[in-house]
Amino acid sequence: MMEFMGYGRADGSVGTRNYVGVLSAVVCVNEVVENIVRQVQGTARFTHHQGCCQTPLDIHIVNDTLINLGKNPNLYSVLLVSLGCESTDLSGVIEAIAATGKRVEHIVVQEVGGSARTTAQGILLAQDMVREASLEQRKSFPISKLVLGMKCGSSDTTSGLVPNPAIGVASDFVVAAGGTSVLGEVTEFIGAEHILAKHAANEEVAQGIFKLVERMEQRAMAVGEDIRGGQPTGGNIKGGLTTIEEKSLGAIAKAGSAPIQAVYEYGQRPDKPGLVVMDSPGREPEILTGLAAAGCNVIVFATGRGAPQGFPFVPVLKITGSRTAAEKMIDHIDMNLSAVIDGGDTIPDAGQRVLEELVRVASGAMTKAELSGYVNSMDIFMRGPVI
Repeated sequence: MMEFMGYGRADGSVGTRNYVGVLSAVVCVNEVVENIVRQVQGTARFTHHQGCCQTPLDIHIVNDTLINLGKNPNLYSVLLVSLGCESTDLSGVIEAIAATGKRVEHIVVQEVGGSARTTAQGILLAQDMVREASLEQRKSFPISKLVLGMKCGSSDTTSGLVPNPAIGVASDFVVAAGGTSVLGEVTEFIGAEHILAKHAANEEVAQGIFKLVERMEQRAMAVGEDIRGGQPTGGNIKGGLTTIEEKSLGAIAKAGSAPIQAVYEYGQRPDKPGLVVMDSPGREPEILTGLAAAGCNVIVFATGRGAPQGFPFVPVLKITGSRTAAEKMIDHIDMNLSAVIDGGDTIPDAGQRVLEELVRVASGAMTKAELSGYVNSMDIFMRGPVI
């Protein structure tokens, strides 16, 4: 059985990284979070634009997302930074993260006395927390401890032909070994949801997939728009994709052939292994956050034209089937699978290599996004307006 070298956590999960997470409770403290992380190696920030002046539904999503981000096994401990007047349920967030056995510290700008003092206090706390984290050592774990997030972006005609099916092969390997794979991007099920639903383990799961698509379409119609005005994107069209259905047929290839065991809300942690579906949009800042909140300890990202985004504390492996993207976006692409199109490789072999590279990354090999530091532009998916 394949194994990777990871960090065992008290709740039984396994990290592929070992950061101290510095999390923003509200948009108003993003600068403080950034200043702390800039000064302390071994920390990873999570900033966003939410946490105040939103509907109760969205505040609930913020609370749950922060909790589940804090629970992600790639974080050894968590420093939560708040302003003092946000709507976020700070005590609930702290209590839920601490229940996993992690150290959780909290600093409040309005109580400490401004951003400068809070930054200084946060730096000292973060330094102490990183010292503790640095004592952790990697150990061997089976790939059943992998929670694989799957994403495609800046797609073109090669995406559905090569990297997405190769991801599906790698996902099937992970699932067969007892691991978990999380498929999101509900906007990219549209027009192919009936095909994806055939993968469902039972009728309840199949209906859950249809309901996610219907809800996503209704979100666009609620503001008087057709979702086809934004999907496929301008970049997709330049890359040769003509319709949302065509894009979806390629996107769902990431699911491989395993049965879909469950359907979850945005950022919800799966409570069973296997292939699962998570509600989420296709845009990188929101879906990558949702996958990290779902507990993914590694993410694989197919791109046709070259999407640069990674995530602050979950490694994101970028693969392409486009030789042009691999050459032009060399500082962002980790794997070039264009040999499949050229005729010198096969999808099964490419999928096996994707799995092997995922194991290397899970064991500590850095991705291009980590090397370049292109990991910080994240956000939380909202359903309602700013009020």
